Amino acid sequence: MNIKEIQKQLQFYKIDGWLLYDLHGSNPLALSVMQIPHEVLMTRRCFYYIPNKGIPQKIVHKIESHNLDHLPGEKKSYFSWKEMNRLLGETLKGVRTVAMEYSPNQAIPTVSVIDGGLIDLVRSFGPKVVSSALFLQAFTSLWTDDQYKLHMEAANVLENTVTGAWELIKTHLDQDKPINEYQVQQYILKEFQKEGCVTEGKPICGVNGNGADPHYIPTKEKNSPIKKGDFILIDLWCKKDLEDAVFADITRVGVAASKPTPKQQEIFSLVRKAQKAGTDLVIKRCSEGREIKGGEVDAKVRSVIEEGGYGDYFNHRTGHNIHTTNHGPGANLDAIETDDHRPLIPCTCFSIEPGIYLPGEFGVRLEYDVYIHKNGKVEVTLPPQEELVTLG
Repeated sequence: MNIKEIQKQLQFYKIDGWLLYDLHGSNPLALSVMQIPHEVLMTRRCFYYIPNKGIPQKIVHKIESHNLDHLPGEKKSYFSWKEMNRLLGETLKGVRTVAMEYSPNQAIPTVSVIDGGLIDLVRSFGPKVVSSALFLQAFTSLWTDDQYKLHMEAANVLENTVTGAWELIKTHLDQDKPINEYQVQQYILKEFQKEGCVTEGKPICGVNGNGADPHYIPTKEKNSPIKKGDFILIDLWCKKDLEDAVFADITRVGVAASKPTPKQQEIFSLVRKAQKAGTDLVIKRCSEGREIKGGEVDAKVRSVIEEGGYGDYFNHRTGHNIHTTNHGPGANLDAIETDDHRPLIPCTCFSIEPGIYLPGEFGVRLEYDVYIHKNGKVEVTLPPQEELVTLG
């Protein structure tokens, strides 16, 4: 934990201090910043206050007084809630602004994890509570060089697996053998296992109208057969089964025919145009050394689809941060579901995945991952899908 770097951020944003808090794992963001292992019991309230200058302060319960011993600073132990309140009040005496994992008006829900009662308590000691969102991702979302390599390994597994999935579907259709969405999903999961990868939830294979539901997931009991002429969407994500490994996440689309219909081609081309427009905006800003916010990319991508006449059929954000969880704690490409004004920063990764979903017909989503290198270079970590897959 780099206290000096945290204090530099606090000074830059003119914040007096950062109050990290946890109880029963309720604040995974703080646990990540404080580098507390998952197996450590956090059954009592603990606080770690980092001033913008000076020595950090630890407030811990007596029966878990060792939980923050790996961190620098002065330790104060409490037993009763009255003692805890007194110590917290002493720590925050004279503090004008204190950052916490809070988002005004819950603009960014993934950052707004501190309960209202605790915010009331902190405010009662005098400080104004401000959001840690602007600098938080610098301490929760950055990739190491090893994590970037692990991402690339996972991305290659995804590419090979989705290629195998298309071949599986084509072989069955060519031989007039039945195949359904669930079989494709299970094939993907077996490939992940063979390659030493794990996932969260289950991969998506959706045909025709099923693919028009962004979160459709086939099950053994509920799935549709894949037939000649069908439109097929496949969404898959995984990471290597190693400590600190990070995810890769892609979505591909195709038709079980020799060529798409004009409407299928129109929708595909528009989604790809939107995806490229968002990517180009990120590349441009980074090459100029200028800030780019996640919400700005979402707005740019969305404008392309709206201009194409399908704005009402793009019903989710443009992308999400990617880390050790598939939906990571960093900036999302989102100005529609939430107001994500966080900047996209070097050493972080995010998906760009616009979609158009026509109920009862088909859905097109194109997804790849974008990594911003330390030097500002922007990399799409797998080649984009430039044409619809055809299986005829």
